[in-house]
Amino acid sequence: MRTDALLAGVAIVALLAMVAIAALVPGFVSDPTPERDAPPARLDVSETTLAVGEVTGETATLDVTTYLSHRGGPADNVTVVVRATDADSGLVADTARTDLGSVDGETEHEAPVSVTVPREGGYEISALLYVDGQRVDAARASVSGVSALTPPYAETSVAFHRFAAQPAVEYTIQSSDGETTTLDVTSYLTNGGDAPESGLRLVVTARQSDSNVVAARTETTVGAIEPGRTATPSVELSVPENYNYYLDVTLWRDGVILDSTRSVANLDPEETLAANETRRPVAFEASDFETGDGGVGRPDRESPTAGEGQPGFGPVVAIVALFGSLFAARRWSV
Repeated sequence: MRTDALLAGVAIVALLAMVAIAALVPGFVSDPTPERDAPPARLDVSETTLAVGEVTGETATLDVTTYLSHRGGPADNVTVVVRATDADSGLVADTARTDLGSVDGETEHEAPVSVTVPREGGYEISALLYVDGQRVDAARASVSGVSALTPPYAETSVAFHRFAAQPAVEYTIQSSDGETTTLDVTSYLTNGGDAPESGLRLVVTARQSDSNVVAARTETTVGAIEPGRTATPSVELSVPENYNYYLDVTLWRDGVILDSTRSVANLDPEETLAANETRRPVAFEASDFETGDGGVGRPDRESPTAGEGQPGFGPVVAIVALFGSLFAARRWSV
């Protein structure tokens, strides 16, 4: 018992001595090591991508995704602003923003924002990064040809076939009676998609090359076109002979124009016509292209009489001639 009491007493004395030394000697007991401060936040725009969203007849929505690279401590009050500016006028077409709040973790963050612009021209897209109201980084991209974006109601996988050396519309002469020529016009339509297409309508218009007057127009329905297949619908047109014509062919569905193309029909033996030009002007008579129940007729060129014996615009020509005579008489009388 004495040994145990002696050891306990020694321990107590040693403890009291350590307490006394700690109290009397400065720095004997060191303060705990303070925690290291977190490094400052570093936030940058690493990439910006564009995608097409909803498309209507007037507008197109561009889905802009901004990728943010974060390092260091948390970044508070993070905001991404996306601005679409018209490439020609420099006017701002639309601005949108998204608030990300606090961003932390050394990883990449996505900030999706959508802007809606008129479906025309091109645009400069700016993605601006703000932290606590201060702009810290920015990225820019451009998009052009927005008018080529197709609304859902006008989407189709059928188009006029693109030949290497011939047009997608051709014609043969079925008959000629000295005044009119009947053309058999064939179009080539190819389905380049993965599903059948149906409900299509083809309208073929013959326009006299120098006046652009419609000489004839007809249409036909197009049956279902399987994927990868080409259909060849044909129509007949009767037009005055000895003129050249543009053959304008338009593909429709549910009142919407899906595609169009142009070819030519050279019926004038003294002139050849290309799809976009003529080589010389030729005389044109509007009466040759009269439309109505009586069909198409050619007037007597040797003895035309205004208002009598001349099809087409006889009364109109007479009225115009009358006003022209009155104007000339008034002019010479002044």
